[in-house]
Amino acid sequence: MLGYDMSWASFHVVEVMSSSRIHLKAIGYLAASQSFDEKTDVLMLTTNTFKKVDLTSAVPAEISASVNALSHVISPDLARDLSIDLVAMLNHSRPYIRKRAVLAMYKVFVKYPEALPHSFARFREKLEDSDPGVVSATVNVLCEIARQNPENYLPLAPQLFHILTTSSNNWMLIKVIKLFGALAPFEPRLVKKLQAPITDLISTTPAVSLLYECVRTCIIGGMLQGSSGDVLAKTCVEKLATFLEDSDQNLKYIALLALVKIVPSHPHLVAVYQDVILASINDQDISIRMRSLELLTSMVTPYNLQSIVQQLLAHLVPSESATAGLPDAAQSLARATTASAQASTSTTSPSTVFGTAYRLEVSRRILDMCSRDTYENVQDFEWYLSVLVDLSYVANVDVGVEIKNQLMDVAVRVKAVRRYAVTLMTKLLSDDTLLLHANDEGNCTNVLWAAAWICGEYCRELVDPQKALDYLLQPNVSSLSPDIISVYLQSALKIFGYWAAEIADRWRDDFLDEVKRQVEVIVSSLGEFIRHSDIEVQERVRAVPINCCWICC
Repeated sequence: MLGYDMSWASFHVVEVMSSSRIHLKAIGYLAASQSFDEKTDVLMLTTNTFKKVDLTSAVPAEISASVNALSHVISPDLARDLSIDLVAMLNHSRPYIRKRAVLAMYKVFVKYPEALPHSFARFREKLEDSDPGVVSATVNVLCEIARQNPENYLPLAPQLFHILTTSSNNWMLIKVIKLFGALAPFEPRLVKKLQAPITDLISTTPAVSLLYECVRTCIIGGMLQGSSGDVLAKTCVEKLATFLEDSDQNLKYIALLALVKIVPSHPHLVAVYQDVILASINDQDISIRMRSLELLTSMVTPYNLQSIVQQLLAHLVPSESATAGLPDAAQSLARATTASAQASTSTTSPSTVFGTAYRLEVSRRILDMCSRDTYENVQDFEWYLSVLVDLSYVANVDVGVEIKNQLMDVAVRVKAVRRYAVTLMTKLLSDDTLLLHANDEGNCTNVLWAAAWICGEYCRELVDPQKALDYLLQPNVSSLSPDIISVYLQSALKIFGYWAAEIADRWRDDFLDEVKRQVEVIVSSLGEFIRHSDIEVQERVRAVPINCCWICC
């Protein structure tokens, strides 16, 4: 019992087990159950003790001790040799012996599955035993063995249904409900048969464990499908919603877990409780917050996407006491989202500072729910572009690559939004915040890659190309990574080419001096990049003045 090795005493334990005195025999069986396993060498010597002495004993205490020990030490060989004796004990006159025999049969089925077909009929009879303890033990064993090939246990459905509708034992009802959850997918008629009693249990039971098991069975058993399942689904969601406002964290967790499984088939029922679910993301328990995020991601529709994303962005914004060091855009977002949260019915408030892993999860959930199925839920792409820019400021984790990819994807796919995208990206380039904090951990500087690329690719949408050139060639750009600098230089060349071509279309002689001045400004700005160590940057730097001079000529 203290964990010391007893292998040296195995033979002596067998001797004590064979004693004719009950108090010594009980000690021997206790020692065997604590120290023997199926690989113990002397285990084969116990077969005769079990088979011919204790399992056939007229003393109930001896039978009880031997069955208890057997369930601990049983091996495939013992299970084969003793299965018939244990099956015979299922009809013992003492209920507690029948109960122990039923439970021991589970270990026999595990170690020697061939015993199940031969003993199934006798085992099935125990579902109608006069003793509730025997019935409960039988249901427990069936619940375990039915995990594999549950369709083989469909013949038990009538007896299990009788127990479901007549028993008041919550523990046994939980096991029966679990069994029906495994059987229902293989027999569609069971779904309709079970809806009424399960609805009644959900509506009336005060036992939380039974209630949750009923809801879980409704989900995995397909009972919420079709028009007949709508009433049951509504009942389930209403019950789970009451758990969300409970002070018990365990109830909140299981409610969120179950709602995640219901929302794919009945999103409109879960959407009624959107504000309560949103409030859960401010819970102190990280597991509650993670399940809330999972549920919010699953319940997104084109109609609630903006409100959910707005609340999640507000969740990422630090409290007002911590906003003094934030960039201007982040401060503006903090004010806007706080005002929005106060105006809505949600109780979500600006978040405190969360861990990096959690902030990364929130940020990726926002990106995922917006981009899912090629932006199926996004109705306003100008809004989404603004969300991406806001996220780059408030995430405080490196999701810059993901934001960059989506900024470019939206600009390429949605022609109507390109002018707004160019305007927004110009503002992003004009903000020194990301440049000044380029080397900070969690800074999303990769969005500047997308900003420069979009302004260069769709430069015809620029209101002031010369301003954009100033932003792309400012000295602080040299602190960025080489791949971003290369895109900056390439986009600057594109913008200059577009600007020069536009001037050429309405050429006047006095424009020549203006073009030359702009070329001088560009060439003089390249000094910061000429000595750069990256070969790609050096190549782009050398290409810019050559092309500018060629345009002037």
